[in-house]
Amino acid sequence: MSLDDGATTDHGVRPEEHFPESATERSAMLGALISASHFSTLEQLPERVSEEAARVGLTDITVYLVDLQQDLFTPLVPHPPPAGGTGLRHGEFRVEGTVAGRAFQHGEVLPAGPGDHDHWWVPLVNGTDRLGVMRITAPDADEAAQLDMRRLAALVALMIVSKRGLSDSYSRLVRRRRMDVATEMEWRLMPSRTFATDSLMISALMEPAYQVSGDVYDYAFDGRIAQLSLFDAMGHDTAAGVTANLALSTARNARREGSDLASTAAAVEEVLVEQFSGDRFVTGILAELDVTTGELDWLNCGHPHPVVVRGRSPVHLDGPTAPPIGAGLGHPDTLCHKQLEPGDRLLLYTDGVTEARNPEGEEFGLQRFIDFLLRHQADELPVPETLRRLIRHHLAYHKGQLRDDATVVLAEWHGAAGLPEEETKDKVGIPDMPETQPAEE
Repeated sequence: MSLDDGATTDHGVRPEEHFPESATERSAMLGALISASHFSTLEQLPERVSEEAARVGLTDITVYLVDLQQDLFTPLVPHPPPAGGTGLRHGEFRVEGTVAGRAFQHGEVLPAGPGDHDHWWVPLVNGTDRLGVMRITAPDADEAAQLDMRRLAALVALMIVSKRGLSDSYSRLVRRRRMDVATEMEWRLMPSRTFATDSLMISALMEPAYQVSGDVYDYAFDGRIAQLSLFDAMGHDTAAGVTANLALSTARNARREGSDLASTAAAVEEVLVEQFSGDRFVTGILAELDVTTGELDWLNCGHPHPVVVRGRSPVHLDGPTAPPIGAGLGHPDTLCHKQLEPGDRLLLYTDGVTEARNPEGEEFGLQRFIDFLLRHQADELPVPETLRRLIRHHLAYHKGQLRDDATVVLAEWHGAAGLPEEETKDKVGIPDMPETQPAEE
């Protein structure tokens, strides 16, 4: 990636001589990328993007993907080596303490440095899922050029997601260490880590990212009812991963067949008992939230009780607790219920968050967990960034060594009326993108 003042585009003109003269070129650029995406591979994406973006004066484009633990950026290059090496690979740099990291954390387009009006960092966000950043050269970019960058990044993020499932390159790029088989299964099964509408936001994180041995989460939303589930399988081996995967897949299947919470839990119980004869089980939470009313129903199957953070105070959701699912001790049939208020944040978590101890034997604890969320709420960070920092804090507390999986699912209800679009974007960390192009001078 050349940043020389005399750099030219692939079309042989200086970038400042090639800014768009009309919306036609902007449309042509986005349309050409969409057309090219039908037959492009993930590995071809950077070259295609660079070729087409030159139409609107955006050059020297590099795509950087954030790693699985959201600590590092690595350039999207073809044929990356398998994970497992030590130190930074060529072209990599850290999220913390960098301008690119701030763009990623806050969902903002930022100049590469003080007084630099030529090079820009642009977040890559697919829907509400953060993928990384792009570095773009756009000399003296005005408001219209910055909007072009945002729109280009949104399309590139969509293209990356559409291609990554069929490319091992993506997994090699975002992994820093070798991954065990159970974790390979679980990452493939679970939904994206962040989802949002004007009335609801869901964000989740899981550690250790490469050796998860039994935690899985799931969610789905049909426009009215949000379905949430979290399972923690017994044990810390591949069999625990298989058990968790079987529980999640069975629950998802039952849910899609129209089963209620109790019938879903019964279906998971039946499958696990049939498969493991009571020798393998999961604890878990199955929950439903009606976003039109704020009514929350859930079943607790041997799991830590959920918590609602209301304002600056926690509300502990105690209630009947059924036996773990799959132990052959029966399945729950008593629903717990809570009326949420707009702005409430529902926390589901596994005991690996609260019960883990540091080398001095001190437990992390539920209160420390909640206090961290409350402190960072005042910073007005996007919620996915708050959870990222929570996990980083949790890892640091335990000197980077977790003895059990630590998984958090946060669901924030915004009320039946929902939030204004701009406020929703701020909560998630999506760059502002007006519907109309600024008038050109």
